[in-house]
Amino acid sequence: MNTQIILAGLRARPVRTAVGVMAVVLEVVLILLLVGLTNGAITDTGSRVASAGGEIIFMDGGASPILAVTPATLNVKLAEKIATVEGVKAVAPILVQTEAGGGFTMIWGVDPPSFEAMSGGMPWVSGKWFSAPDEVVVDDRLAGDKGLVLGSPVQILRRPFKVSGIVQNGKGARAYIPLPTAQDMTRPDAATMFYIKIHDKTQTKQVIQRLKQAFEGREIVDSDEWLSTLFASNATLLGVVFRVIVFIGVAIGILVIFLSMYTTVTERTREIGILRSMGASKGFIVRMVLQESLVLCTIGIAIGIGMSFVLTGILKGTFPTLSILITADWVVRASIFALLSGIIGSLYPAFKAASQDPIEALAYE
Repeated sequence: MNTQIILAGLRARPVRTAVGVMAVVLEVVLILLLVGLTNGAITDTGSRVASAGGEIIFMDGGASPILAVTPATLNVKLAEKIATVEGVKAVAPILVQTEAGGGFTMIWGVDPPSFEAMSGGMPWVSGKWFSAPDEVVVDDRLAGDKGLVLGSPVQILRRPFKVSGIVQNGKGARAYIPLPTAQDMTRPDAATMFYIKIHDKTQTKQVIQRLKQAFEGREIVDSDEWLSTLFASNATLLGVVFRVIVFIGVAIGILVIFLSMYTTVTERTREIGILRSMGASKGFIVRMVLQESLVLCTIGIAIGIGMSFVLTGILKGTFPTLSILITADWVVRASIFALLSGIIGSLYPAFKAASQDPIEALAYE
């Protein structure tokens, strides 16, 4: 009987039902996409930085693992001293810059010979390293996003460049420009970090210890641990961002579910009066309203999850450099938050419905 009453109520008011469902869909999509964008950007950046080829990353003391906000404070001449440390095979200075637009594009100023020695070579799709200060190497995702081919003109950091080469994505930056050109944009002889290639990867920890002894106060980390370091160092900031996203989503869900269920209770006052006069208890009325709300939430959650993945595909197709990572744990969390918002939003309408006097409810017009 309960199920029949709930389904009949939902079918009788399709517009209100649709509004309630869409509120939950919006809540779920908002949480999954915004959290997915944050996770995707960090994971993508961390994995590309870690896969550049060097075993060790050398930065200035106190530098943030978020390279986009790390100033270029190291002197490139420091590479010569680093190279003298036992176990070091090659050192490549990197000057990191970023550009917004369809996501954040990481741009590295590099010296091709030292970068090749450190990375073991780039996975070329076409072309070669730049031979002029106004040339750039891009990865295939950036090339696809901007429709670039060899020789194409492109604006990088508000300066005109010409594409000299295209590489496969997933290794290092989205775009590479000559180190002297990058230094002209920031500071002469400057670098954000050094990538260090060692002779024996099994000796990574030992080489890191030697580097820390030789260069006290510097930030020196294993590139394989970069991603975990990135998340750990920004755990507080990410926690705040995620809580704000969830709060906004849940607030929207609670408000719209409350309005929807309050309107339902008002419209069905006579029906509730009939049920009460037939012996339905207050608990029965409360459960009926809450169950109707949970049905709306369940439908909205299913549609919201599906729509989140559809929108992810559309966004990635529109902006190939955009990274969105929707994880299973956040799908579960978004579903729980949506259900909670449905319960909280329908509590007052449920108790209001249960507290109505049957005689007054039957007389309601």
